[in-house]
Amino acid sequence: MQRIREELETLKNNGQYRSIPDIFCKANNKIIIEGNEYINFASNDYLSISTNENLRNEFLANDRSFFSSASARLLSGTSKEYKELETTLANLFNKDAALIFNTGYQCNLGVISTLCQKGDIIFSDKLNHASIIDGMRLSEGEFVRYKHLDYDNLETLLVKKRNQYNRAIIISESIFSMDGDVADIDKLIELKNKYNCLLMIDEAHAFCAYGKGLAGVSENKDVDIITATFGKAVGSFGAFCVANSGIINYLINKSRSFIFSTSIPPINIAWTNWLLTEKRSYLLEQKLKLENLVKEANLILNRNGTHIIPVVIGSNSTTNQIAEELKSLGYYIPAIRPPTVPENSSRLRISLTADTKLDDFRKIIDTITSRII
Repeated sequence: MQRIREELETLKNNGQYRSIPDIFCKANNKIIIEGNEYINFASNDYLSISTNENLRNEFLANDRSFFSSASARLLSGTSKEYKELETTLANLFNKDAALIFNTGYQCNLGVISTLCQKGDIIFSDKLNHASIIDGMRLSEGEFVRYKHLDYDNLETLLVKKRNQYNRAIIISESIFSMDGDVADIDKLIELKNKYNCLLMIDEAHAFCAYGKGLAGVSENKDVDIITATFGKAVGSFGAFCVANSGIINYLINKSRSFIFSTSIPPINIAWTNWLLTEKRSYLLEQKLKLENLVKEANLILNRNGTHIIPVVIGSNSTTNQIAEELKSLGYYIPAIRPPTVPENSSRLRISLTADTKLDDFRKIIDTITSRII
């Protein structure tokens, strides 16, 4: 216990101590924390779906799915809702099959640790999500990390190492969660074909927020394995992998995070499928609103980016101070600090959603700019 107390004290002294916020409720783009209302710029609810009461009431008025699965899917925890949603996903991505996992973390952990075995190697972008890193660590294969979005560096590593291993997998996020930048999917496809690799893309922050058909940045491209979550733009819960039927069947039989988890309640699965099918036109409308907002925000900042806008400040203490100042003005943008991001790159991660007001965004940028210039 002494070591634990010392480590916690060190976190506090370094401005890295975390605690769970006391959130009372969320509605539209507002959040109430400890009795105070803020405009929420920390949400991944990019299409403003999760707090939409009209959508929720419409769905509940017509659905009678169960609130518990009571088992893992390979026992008695599956249902018609799962089959319907997995069919929807496979069709959406033009893949043979899909498999639903409980969370994005469990999905990446399960897919990567299952597919990478002894004698295999993974080539991973340096800034890939922790779930990808942990999946690689859990696997029995080898892995190397190439410099972020540096495909010359990736090719150098492929030339050096690819022929020493059996299977090789290149893994990248499409839109990176902390920087909001975008992978060059076409270049990754070129390299995976040139060096006989599988290509896996994590579309967590792009699924339903990008793509004409809502399928993300890699929509209709030659990507072998795609993972994504329902917990962001779709405003639901869970995650999935789409791939050819051989890979999906292998995951069903070998992926421990799938096999040994009680499955998501059918009502959550039905809600996701309802949104992707019955409310598809509404999702597309919300995506267009988000796209227009991103364009306006990019004009203000003189940049070309996505709905994730990082303002890198560096110091933990300064970042915490600015976050508190923004709270006093009614804006919730918690500081992002190590180990979520590299040392000395603490930041405010501004997350745009379909309901974001451009005037609020301007006020936030003006406040941050006045503090760091």
